[in-house]
Amino acid sequence: MPVHDSDGVSIHYEVLGDGRPLLMLAGLAGIGRSWGPQVDLFARSHSVILPDHRGTGRSDHVRDGMTIAQHARDMAGLVRSLDIGPVAVLGSSTGGAIAQEMAIDHGDTVSAIVLANSLARSDAYYDRQFEVRRTMLRDSGLRATTEANSLFLFSPAFTRDHPEAVEAWIEAAARGPLDMDIALARIDMIVAHDTLDRLDRIACPTLVIAGADDQCTPPHMSWQLADSIAHARLEVLPSGHLGFLEMPETFHRVAKDFLGALE
Repeated sequence: MPVHDSDGVSIHYEVLGDGRPLLMLAGLAGIGRSWGPQVDLFARSHSVILPDHRGTGRSDHVRDGMTIAQHARDMAGLVRSLDIGPVAVLGSSTGGAIAQEMAIDHGDTVSAIVLANSLARSDAYYDRQFEVRRTMLRDSGLRATTEANSLFLFSPAFTRDHPEAVEAWIEAAARGPLDMDIALARIDMIVAHDTLDRLDRIACPTLVIAGADDQCTPPHMSWQLADSIAHARLEVLPSGHLGFLEMPETFHRVAKDFLGALE
């Protein structure tokens, strides 16, 4: 697995498939492979760049630089080092926050962005949710927190109809290992994220994907993104926070059609 050095921190990544480059940025877990079936789906038509965020996966497990802005520098540096930019960026949740910062401060590396179940600025609901999740992680550990998180991340209908898929996700996510300091720093990082007053600086084509039943980043956060980015397009899926897992074919088609129209 290749490595990109970013300010002395090793960022591990994979490149899969062939075609126009697509940088896929994972959510709070930070691990590229957490995109699940989307990796193979997009690799059919794109050259998929799949990094692990600093502090996660096979990248260096450091607490230093645990900010959305630093992650954007890491990823923009990776694109420049591969000499393939500008690239389309698909970001889920935290990955969408990183994509926003890339488009604002590293526009030369970005040709288009897809922001799935993401946000521009925290609010009282979001703060409260993550304070509860932070307390659970610290006091009850990874397994109990993952069990609880599944209620925020999957829609009630999906959990009702596919309990085995939710249980498999819990088993995989709770397997660890857990670095408590890094995990808590990543929670603080996404709660502190704030691009709302700078979104008018995003000039590239933008697609915002929301989940109608998203209890983690509720739909109003996606509406705020779409309203604040010039000419952004909004798509609402009947899913929870992890729409790319709940309805993989539909999610893939919506994102691919948007990117294909640009090409």
